[in-house]
Amino acid sequence: MGRIYVERRDLPADLRRLLDGIWDDGASQAATPAEFSPALDVVETADGVELVMDVPGVAAASLQIVFSRNVLIVAGEKLPAREQAGAAFHLAERGFGRFARAVRLEGAYDAGRAEATLTAGELRVRLPRIEERRGRELRIPIR
Repeated sequence: MGRIYVERRDLPADLRRLLDGIWDDGASQAATPAEFSPALDVVETADGVELVMDVPGVAAASLQIVFSRNVLIVAGEKLPAREQAGAAFHLAERGFGRFARAVRLEGAYDAGRAEATLTAGELRVRLPRIEERRGRELRIPIR
């Protein structure tokens, strides 16, 4: 299983640029620590890998999922709780803000058959494995 990157600086330069490009306002918000960092699990299955991330209150439209150079990036934004007229917060523990999580995966995966679902605040991204062909003996028929 691959290594989970928590910090953007651990990524290669081209993937950092890709991450910066995900947010189209031009601000390099990805360089600052996220106020909201969703918990995630990476599960290796018989036919691939599955990433499961808790993103309660995050709309599917605000999520972006990119797979490049064996790095799966999930980025998005959780909006802050709405203030109500005449009310004041006494306790605010739920995080919000932009976030990005990147997971480096070992092996070969078929990004064209990847699937993502968002149900009840749980994001599941499935990447099927491609059969490793390097080093495999192939017989070539003679005609």
